[in-house]
Amino acid sequence: MADYKSLYQEVILDHNKKPRNYGTIAHASHHADGENPLCGDHISVTLKLDGENIAAIAFEGESCAICKASASMMTAAVKGKTCADAEMLIREFRDMVTGKLEPAASDHIGRLAVFAGVRDLPSRVKCAILPWHTLHAAFSSVASASTEAEDDPMRTLIGSA
Repeated sequence: MADYKSLYQEVILDHNKKPRNYGTIAHASHHADGENPLCGDHISVTLKLDGENIAAIAFEGESCAICKASASMMTAAVKGKTCADAEMLIREFRDMVTGKLEPAASDHIGRLAVFAGVRDLPSRVKCAILPWHTLHAAFSSVASASTEAEDDPMRTLIGSA
């Protein structure tokens, strides 16, 4: 267990200090802004599709280390994938951090499994899931996403997470 927590901390710190795909995509085909009002995280996700494939994706904003690391790893995980594959990964990541899916039960989670421990930190689940909410909003052509109440585009899918 100590090794798992150590790996989690290393990955979060690495992606927080050196986020992958940080910035914005010029002439993006899809965009959404995300907000977690409880902790103050604000991020934007931009992406460009080539047919059904995510040709380019980036994020930027002000957020805590967990949110930034989640966004960084999310962009790396979905770049080059189809929208359908990315939506499946959104659902699996959401289910993993809310305790509904064990990482070993998925063939797609891979390195994202380091976030499985977030389920034990209820106040941080929304930090980890905000980038994924925002990507889902961008796919759905919704300009903004929030982790709270009726503004949460995935509320009916995930309940209160």
